Amino acid sequence: MTLLITAFWAIDPFTTQIVQVWNTDNFQRILNEPAYHSIITRTVVMAALVTVTDAVLAFPFAYFMARVASRRVQTLLFAAVLLPLWASYLARVYAWILILNHSGLLNWSLQSIGLPAANIGYTNVAMWVVFSYIWLPFMIIPTYAALERVPESLLEAAADLGARRWRAVRDVVLPLALPGVVAGSIFTFSLTLGDYITPILVGGAGSSFIGNVVYANVGIANNIPFAAALAIVPVAIMAVYLLIAQRLGAFEAL
Repeated sequence: MTLLITAFWAIDPFTTQIVQVWNTDNFQRILNEPAYHSIITRTVVMAALVTVTDAVLAFPFAYFMARVASRRVQTLLFAAVLLPLWASYLARVYAWILILNHSGLLNWSLQSIGLPAANIGYTNVAMWVVFSYIWLPFMIIPTYAALERVPESLLEAAADLGARRWRAVRDVVLPLALPGVVAGSIFTFSLTLGDYITPILVGGAGSSFIGNVVYANVGIANNIPFAAALAIVPVAIMAVYLLIAQRLGAFEAL
């Protein structure tokens, strides 16, 4: 509520003090200036792309953990998924910087086998890779939990009716696991939507996200009312996203 109220205030251009006068100038600025349209679109598209990428990577991994792997292998895979979460967020981001920058491990490996350098460091592609890696465990765990709850009797019934393994997965397992995937997407989408550290460290010129602009207006420009107005945008987006996720049964999988 405080965030919403502050968004309707203004900043004195001479004293840089907050003026508690009700107005909609901050929201009109967001609506009328194309630069902010680009920033919001870039942030939402990246969040959606990271969510889809993590869902595609997480489902087969979680399926193997839940339905195929032995208990010992399952424990090892759990450790592999959770171990990166014990490391510092910044340490993981800086590790990816060392891999993706122009003189990093990726370019060196490609050039050593006669391929051209990828040169994706400090680009939106680099941000996509880093975000997808960092938030992947948050997609795997809910998906695994949903897959583990799928009754084996349903797969046996599908087999008795002549369905092959891939069709049973598509028609039986995937619909039942969908709430888990959607639950994981809440984490990947919202965390990408609000992040400002990775765009600063990994992104290049023109890679500003909503979080970067909010951070700049709080710290450098000292325009807290405008920062509050812009921060309302991801809150509103997530409110709509959560309503959709609730309809898809995601909260039952959390």
